[in-house]
Amino acid sequence: MNFLKYNIFGPNNQSLNTIADHLFNGSIADFVGSDFVNSQPSVNVIETGKDFRLELAAPGLEKEDFQLNIEEDQLKISVEKKKEEAPKSENFTRREFAYTSFERSFNLSDKVDKNRISATYENGILNISLPKKEVEVVKKRSIDIS
Repeated sequence: MNFLKYNIFGPNNQSLNTIADHLFNGSIADFVGSDFVNSQPSVNVIETGKDFRLELAAPGLEKEDFQLNIEEDQLKISVEKKKEEAPKSENFTRREFAYTSFERSFNLSDKVDKNRISATYENGILNISLPKKEVEVVKKRSIDIS
């Protein structure tokens, strides 16, 4: 009788734990390809003594493509850009569509002064400044007892 070797754990002798980790901790892009998944830009969040800063990587866009809105206690950043090209030749018409869209939302802390939020877009990076509210320092005072 001949025994056949059959590996039920996939290529390279992956263990069941490795496969389970890949299934449950991987992204859908690992399975269907990154072109299928609508990706969102990466964001850095920086806190200093006077403000919070968001750095959103979004190359290839114009500042007019961004919509920044504050709804209740959320900052919403969205982009929707359509590009159409229809060059025509003698007997041939070609159409190419390019579409970019995403939305990111961030909960705003009570520390943020919503009236002084500002943004700039340079070199493919959207920089958003979220100034902190000025903390009122209580000076020493005496309280009269009535």
